[in-house]
Amino acid sequence: MAVITLATVGFAEIQPLGPRGRLFTTIFILMGVIVIAYIVNVFTEALAQGYLRASFQFRQQRKLMNSLSQHYILCGFGRTGRQVAAEFSAEGIAFIVVDSDEASIEDAQHLGYLAVLGDATQDQVLLNVGIGRAACLVAALPSDAENLYTVLSAKTLAPEIRTIARASTEEAVQKLQRGGADVVVSPYITGGKRMAAAALRPQVVDFLDGILTGADRTVYVEEFLLSPDNCPWIGQTLGQAELRSRSGALILAIRRQEGSLITGPTAQTDLRPGDLVIGMGTSAELRRLSQLLSPLHRPDPRP
Repeated sequence: MAVITLATVGFAEIQPLGPRGRLFTTIFILMGVIVIAYIVNVFTEALAQGYLRASFQFRQQRKLMNSLSQHYILCGFGRTGRQVAAEFSAEGIAFIVVDSDEASIEDAQHLGYLAVLGDATQDQVLLNVGIGRAACLVAALPSDAENLYTVLSAKTLAPEIRTIARASTEEAVQKLQRGGADVVVSPYITGGKRMAAAALRPQVVDFLDGILTGADRTVYVEEFLLSPDNCPWIGQTLGQAELRSRSGALILAIRRQEGSLITGPTAQTDLRPGDLVIGMGTSAELRRLSQLLSPLHRPDPRP
């Protein structure tokens, strides 16, 4: 009788009801309809809000990705990828996390990172995150094979992009280099060297860590590429350019286009097209140095 009543089938009474029974049935029907309507409303609202929220977030994410340029693509949000993302965030640069694991993507989004669910070894996924407009791709996926496929795909789609890959073995380092990776980092080899350096030269290691990583730095090290299109000091010496006195930043080294490295350049060191100038200073000093070396180019919005 309760099922028939709540379902509003309208079947006849199983047993005759008196006035009090009919009053109870009337109240029972009204309460049942209200409860069922409330449950249906809550369920529908939850579905609608979830769908609309997901759709809105997707549109916002797509709009943001399409607006990015010279950004960094981080493939893999494991232990290595998390540390890379933390450093990127501390530097204040734009980057996108790509991972095929939903839990990892949720963790990245919870931390406030722009993250996309997908397989980084697939060309379409890299195209969706703007591989053609990106400045650098970091392959930090769990396996060496995945990192190799990612580097190959990236170099095929954007030959000029800078690629940095993670490798677990020395053999993988060589294969990734042959595959086109500009820089290959092995956590085990690098970690071993870092531990040995910390044991032998602890103060030097602490100093280098303090200027290369972390969000609470006061001194930074940055690199600047000299282009003949926008650098007015090409062909002059450091003494003539007076970069130190004009910016306050210290020029640590200059890497020539052919690969030679000049450490501790003097006032007689000349500046040539394609030189990579490595400077050290505060954020304000490095901004001034960037404006001096590339007055026609807007510097990256870094701290």
